[in-house]
Amino acid sequence: MTKKIAVLPGDGIGSEIMEQAVRVLKALDLSLDIEYAPVGGTAYDLHGHPLPPATLKLAQESHAVLFGAVGDWKYDKLPRELRPEQAILGLRKSLGLFANLRPAVLYPELANASSLKPEIVSGLDILILRELTGDIYFGTPRGIRTATDGPFAGSKEGFDTMRYAEPEIRRIAHLGFQAAQKRSGRLCSVDKANVLETSQLWRDTVIEVAKDYPDIALTHMYVDNAAMQLVRAPREFDVIVTGNLFGDILSDEAAMLTGSIGMLPSASMNASGQGLYEPSHGSAPDIAGKGIANPLATILSAAMMLRYSLDSDAQAKRIERAVQLVLQQGLRTADIFEPGTTKVGTAAMGDAVLKALN
Repeated sequence: MTKKIAVLPGDGIGSEIMEQAVRVLKALDLSLDIEYAPVGGTAYDLHGHPLPPATLKLAQESHAVLFGAVGDWKYDKLPRELRPEQAILGLRKSLGLFANLRPAVLYPELANASSLKPEIVSGLDILILRELTGDIYFGTPRGIRTATDGPFAGSKEGFDTMRYAEPEIRRIAHLGFQAAQKRSGRLCSVDKANVLETSQLWRDTVIEVAKDYPDIALTHMYVDNAAMQLVRAPREFDVIVTGNLFGDILSDEAAMLTGSIGMLPSASMNASGQGLYEPSHGSAPDIAGKGIANPLATILSAAMMLRYSLDSDAQAKRIERAVQLVLQQGLRTADIFEPGTTKVGTAAMGDAVLKALN
C-alpha cells in the first residue's frame, strides 16, 4: 500500500534540511507518495496565511506529515494569528496531535559536545512525552486588560488560563506508561502539584492510570526539581511525562545535554497513529541559504515517522544506524564540530548518510 506523506519545509533552513531527509526516504525500498506544500511565513507570503486551506487538507489526508521549521524575525510585527508559528499550533489542533515524543539521546561520538562533563552525561537516553493540546497555551480566557483589583489596579495586565481536563491527562499518561513498558519500566511524571490545581489533578489522574500498569515504577517530581536533576544526574531519567508548558521547557533543556539541538528529532501523535514529525530546532533564519545547517535531526525525524506512523521499524533502524556510522566517521556540521573532526555542510552530510545506508 502506498503511503501518502505531506512534506512541509517551512521557513529559514527548513527547505535545506528537508531536502536531505527526502533524499534519504527516496533511497529506501518503500512505496511513498510525497507531496509538498507551503507552511509558515512562506505560506503567508504566497497565500496570506501561515496555514492555507490546501496545506491543511493535504496534512489531514496524509498518513504522516514531515515538517521542517517555521518563523522569521521579519514576521514579528504581524498580528499573532498570522505569524508563522501559528501554523504548527493549527496543525496540532486540527489533526488532534496530543502527544509530543522527544527523545534526547547522546551519541558516544558527541560526548564532548555536551554542556555537561562526559562522566555525567555519557549514555544519556531519555524520552520526554509532552501533552500538546491543553494547558496554558490553549486555555481561555486570555488577553490583555486593565486590572480591576490587586495592588496594581488600573494598570495594564496580561492574563492566561491554565486548564486540564481529566481525559486529556489520562490519554497522555497511558502513552507514557506504554512507552516505559518498551524501555526500562520506569516513568517519571513531572508537575507542580504543590502550587497548581491543574497539577494536582494531573498527579491524581496519573496515579489512577498507574493501576493499569503494575509492571511500571512510577515516580513524581516537581518541575523545578526536574529541571535541576536533568543537569545534576540526567541518566537517572528514562521516560518523562508532563504537561504542555513544562514539557516545552524541559525538552529543550534535555536537548542541550546531547551537544546540539540540531541532532534531535520529535514526533507529535494523534489517537489514530497519524503523526507530525519535525526536528526539535527552529528555522535559524540567520544561517538560511548558507548550506551549513545540520540535517540530522530532520533525517532522524523521518526515521521516527517510519517507526510510529508507517510501521517500518526496520527501515527506521537503517537510518539511525547510518547516522551513527557517519558520526563515527568523524563528519560534523558546524554546530557539532570539534577539533579532530571534519566539518561538512548540509548537502555533504546528506550525501554521507545516503552512502552509509548501503
